[in-house]
Amino acid sequence: MKRSFDPAVLEMMDRPQPISAELERDLERIRQLNRWFGSYRLVLGFMRRWLRPGARVRIVDLATGSGDIPRLIADYARKIGAQIEIDALDRQPATLEVATKLSTNYPEIYYRETDILGWDSVGTYDVVLCTLALHHFSDEDAVSVLQRCRELSRKFVLVSDLRRGFLLQTGVYLLTALIFREPMTRYDARLSAARAFSFTEMRDLAVRAGWEHFGHNRFRFARQAIWFKAA
Repeated sequence: MKRSFDPAVLEMMDRPQPISAELERDLERIRQLNRWFGSYRLVLGFMRRWLRPGARVRIVDLATGSGDIPRLIADYARKIGAQIEIDALDRQPATLEVATKLSTNYPEIYYRETDILGWDSVGTYDVVLCTLALHHFSDEDAVSVLQRCRELSRKFVLVSDLRRGFLLQTGVYLLTALIFREPMTRYDARLSAARAFSFTEMRDLAVRAGWEHFGHNRFRFARQAIWFKAA
């Protein structure tokens, strides 16, 4: 099953647009999918290993969407007494406006409108995250994103995404036919399933990006992740 990616075809949420009820509903659906189908559990599993009580940690979340991953991490850091600062990046101003509105009680999160590949960062981070965003890129740009993750990190990197296969495509089709039936959610979810990288392709991208001694594993509900600890 070959990956299908046409750079001229954008997911509806990636198109320039103002805030709308449709966009807000789609972002809410993404948060629900993240919560119910393993993304929160995956990220928290690594945070429990990498964040320590009392530690001061600088984090960047690339392609943050509506900011649910930074809020998840901030809640965990508060629980264990870690002091964190999170830069949350996205290139869509309307999406960032939604994220900012949802994060009024999270002063440790700073939202920045920028493109990952063109962003000129000031300094590096203890933890670099990229969650469910890699499939939005061509193979070549995905390699560049992974190289950027490596450059930005002085300690840890975690990149998690969908894992293309029969289970993912069948599950997404059924979910968007029976439950998540809004046009934007249905269109984007089905396109994402076709654009996701297979397990082997994900590993190959990391190798092409110059990652060494990295972890790579399958997770429930057709998820996968690659990660490493900087030397």
